[in-house]
Amino acid sequence: MYRAGSFTAAAPLLGLSQPTVTAQIRTLEQQTGRDLFSRLPRGAEPTPYAHELAGRIAGPIDALATLEDTGSAAVPVHLAGPSELLCVRVLPALVPLVADGVQLRVSQGLPEPLLEEMRAGRHDLVIATRRPRGRALESVPLADEEYLLVAAPAWAKRVAAASGGDDLGAALREVPMVAYAEDQPIVRRYWRSVFGRQLTARAAVTVPNLYAVLSAVNAGAGFSVLPRSLCQEYLDSGRLALLHAPQEPPLNTLFLVQRPGADANPDVLRVRDRLRTAASGW
Repeated sequence: MYRAGSFTAAAPLLGLSQPTVTAQIRTLEQQTGRDLFSRLPRGAEPTPYAHELAGRIAGPIDALATLEDTGSAAVPVHLAGPSELLCVRVLPALVPLVADGVQLRVSQGLPEPLLEEMRAGRHDLVIATRRPRGRALESVPLADEEYLLVAAPAWAKRVAAASGGDDLGAALREVPMVAYAEDQPIVRRYWRSVFGRQLTARAAVTVPNLYAVLSAVNAGAGFSVLPRSLCQEYLDSGRLALLHAPQEPPLNTLFLVQRPGADANPDVLRVRDRLRTAASGW
């Protein structure tokens, strides 16, 4: 219940019916003489006593849960995050641990679904682009991701000639825009934070992920805004060109979130520490 956040979510994890879980929580509350959860319209919020109790019992319970018939066999670390970041930064950083025997089970997805899955016990560590709500999940800032306005070199030359170094926004109105979603969240944020105005143009091309945005822009489809981690190699090789270098580029903080009790597996701690060390150079 503490980790799942609701009676509905806890029941399938325990192999029990929801009424049985509810009855067991009520029995525990009667035995302790304390309320453990505040019932909400959607889910339940742990009380301060529940936080204290969970802190005392999580370690021993998780240590028991990690015991398998294989005895001392390694327990895989379940890690999740944005697909592009996993491929470009995270997995290369963890190669030394894999070579040293650490087993990884990696999933990709959007922050909120991944955090909900973590609350249900599916992930040990999640790299999220926003801090999780509530106090049930522990998180620390991992790195700041910088976002860049880029295009293929041919488009960059046309934009430079059209803007004359003055109105870049006006010059870009003549260039097709590539975005990974119809509402263009990354490009809109860049316009607000850098140019101080709302983006009014519509995307010429929308694609399902940032890898596809990179591919389309690299092929000459137009301009877009991409995280530095994804496009730095292309900028270094000249396949992409930077259209703008603001004094304060937009940043997005990445958070490393750990499931309560996950540190019962020592390999979770190894992966966590390795990521925090590697992220200092991202």
